[in-house]
Amino acid sequence: MDLSTRYLGFDLPHPFMPGASPLVDDLDTVKRLEDAGAAAIVLHSLFEEQITREQVSTFLGTEAHAESFPEALSYMPDPESFRFGPEAYLELVRRVKDAVRVPVIASLNGTTIGGWLRHAELLQQAGADALELNVYQLATDPHESATHVEETSFDMVRAVKAKLGIPIAIKLSPFYTSLAHFAAGLETAGADGLVLFNRFYQPDIDVENLTTTPALRLSDRSELLLRLRWLAILSSQRRCDFAVSGGVQNAVDAIKSVMAGARAVQVVSALLRNGPEYIHLLRNDMASWLEQHEYDSLKQAQGSMNLAGCPDPKAYERANYMLVLQSWRE
Repeated sequence: MDLSTRYLGFDLPHPFMPGASPLVDDLDTVKRLEDAGAAAIVLHSLFEEQITREQVSTFLGTEAHAESFPEALSYMPDPESFRFGPEAYLELVRRVKDAVRVPVIASLNGTTIGGWLRHAELLQQAGADALELNVYQLATDPHESATHVEETSFDMVRAVKAKLGIPIAIKLSPFYTSLAHFAAGLETAGADGLVLFNRFYQPDIDVENLTTTPALRLSDRSELLLRLRWLAILSSQRRCDFAVSGGVQNAVDAIKSVMAGARAVQVVSALLRNGPEYIHLLRNDMASWLEQHEYDSLKQAQGSMNLAGCPDPKAYERANYMLVLQSWRE
């Protein structure tokens, strides 16, 4: 069965790859992922805050006076919270690139225009074959308009694209006023692909100690539905490549994603639960399903259930809202 796909300009034997996660921090695990058949390796993110902190620290140590804003660093996470600083991350890119033969996709996570974006060039120089720019932002300022939030992201994409000769994908959240308009603007700004979606990790509240506590849980299949909906809508409108991230637990989930328009399937939680070798099982199960359902190739299924190809396109729009509400039966 031909499972080949094309994502960010790369001809891949199949769509499965590990998404951004700590899985790639260990070189032995990276090699296990490649041995299991990973089509590409997506590195975890280097955060704007990590780069900014290092830049501020350098300034304080070499140029600033003793009385100059010593509190500035207190606004940033403790460096021990991150396993890899900027220099260590560049070394990670080099080591992973030297260790594998598949494309290596580095990741930057940030929300503002600034000197930290120069690291996109450094990542390319370190050997990254592509860059995933994660625009993880929660707009809480009542004076910041939706237009400003979007324009900042467009400016970031244009700035990065102008510096790089490698493709870039933008990893999005679903929480935009008009996601279709935003996706169009990102493509116009130079995005080669869109990844749907990153996850907002919500803090919990400790009522006894009156503190907020971080809450991390692995994704499950219930999170896939939102991604399927927007993959189906956006892939019918845009020419850039799409990847799904979040909620894919088995081959059927991946097939649904491809039918909705995904060209790449990023898997994290299933690999953390089952180990790197699970990629091999996903690939085999996908091939078996397609053969059983008389498909000639994965490309035949790709986009067959998006807004343009779906027999019932209203299922993705408001009309279906009423039908779902009326579908409950005791």
